[in-house]
Amino acid sequence: MSGGQVVGLTPFFLAPMHYDMEEKVIGGLVKPDRREFLGASLLGSGALLLGLDKLSAFAKPQNEPDNPFRGGKQLEILEFTGESQAPLDTMIGAGLDARQFSDLSRLSPEQLVTPIEKFYTRTCASELLDGGKPWTIKVGGLVQEPVNLTVEDLGKSAKPMGMHLMECSGNTRATRFGLLSVADWIGVPISDLLATQIKPRTGRVMVSGFDEYPMKSATSIPGADWVFTVEQLKASKAFLATEMNGQPLSKDHGAPVRLIMPGWYGCTSIKWVNAITFVNENFLATSQMQEFAARTHQQGIPKLARDYRPAIIDQAAMPIRVEKWFVDGRIKYRVVGILWGGSHLVKALEIRFNPEEDHVRVSHFSQTTNDPWSFWEHAWTPKTLGSYMIRLRVADPLVETKRLDSGHYVRSVEVTEI
Repeated sequence: MSGGQVVGLTPFFLAPMHYDMEEKVIGGLVKPDRREFLGASLLGSGALLLGLDKLSAFAKPQNEPDNPFRGGKQLEILEFTGESQAPLDTMIGAGLDARQFSDLSRLSPEQLVTPIEKFYTRTCASELLDGGKPWTIKVGGLVQEPVNLTVEDLGKSAKPMGMHLMECSGNTRATRFGLLSVADWIGVPISDLLATQIKPRTGRVMVSGFDEYPMKSATSIPGADWVFTVEQLKASKAFLATEMNGQPLSKDHGAPVRLIMPGWYGCTSIKWVNAITFVNENFLATSQMQEFAARTHQQGIPKLARDYRPAIIDQAAMPIRVEKWFVDGRIKYRVVGILWGGSHLVKALEIRFNPEEDHVRVSHFSQTTNDPWSFWEHAWTPKTLGSYMIRLRVADPLVETKRLDSGHYVRSVEVTEI
């Protein structure tokens, strides 16, 4: 599988994907309350005092007249609690069981793109993948004439496709929300291929990638295929990527060719693309579609591919770091976060610290694009010491926010000084 939820590598990967931390009962089981949950968390409570080398990336001079942190000194960054101890920016496992989680705490508006070596990975290249042979993509099925595309063919037509975000459908607390990254891509739009080389006789197409491994996986099953409609591919501006961040795709990121579905979960952005097959309306759902049905918000596990809803990323938001500052003789906190997904620009974003508090407008937020991501920050003065659950919401009932509404992206910190 080329994307999806982390399941079973080590105990911290067993956390459920969907639950609301503010609810006590789920599925008939009584959950511990907020303080009990935090007390039993894998990381425990407390703050992590980062080295000056890491803080220097954030603690730049703040000279704006209305900036509440103007003239202050950043002391530390609080560690999020209740999340796994999974290492960040480090590869774990191999093949289908390989994972690398990106460290989002270092993000800033000045660097929107994730370096290739830190871009998240869900499944590494198989040992059986022979990169020495000429690579072709077989285009067949219900077409007027089969076509074999070569990497050289694609290279001649490739063009800049811009920055696009990718999020694994299994991006959870168990992964420290690190299955989320942005790259600047080069590739060939699917619409260009359809207009020039491919003449299909149907409106439904399966994109497939190499997915054979010498060892059985503990977390997934082989089979990297997803069925789309031609209109879905065109509407999302899907493309076959050959480069990311100005370099040829790395092997683990799908070299020599991978599909990119902007705005869709990563399980649909098939790696190592080797076949494009046009199929009929009654084509069965692939094993990958079935495995990721729950994570892509399907209704049950449909048997037919046509019954699957687009695996689109809803509007989402979360904090990526909480900074502790000393300003004018007082302790203040700045919450920094990102917003991504969806298709409508958000005019107002709201934040809440613990269920008993009211939502308030995020103090510094402006969105100009849904892809890749937008940054926001909020000045915060906690009322008391203790544990705080930070939750965001979009102040627009017309914007769909399934995961955000469920509490999926709630993050917690422990405040020990005010």
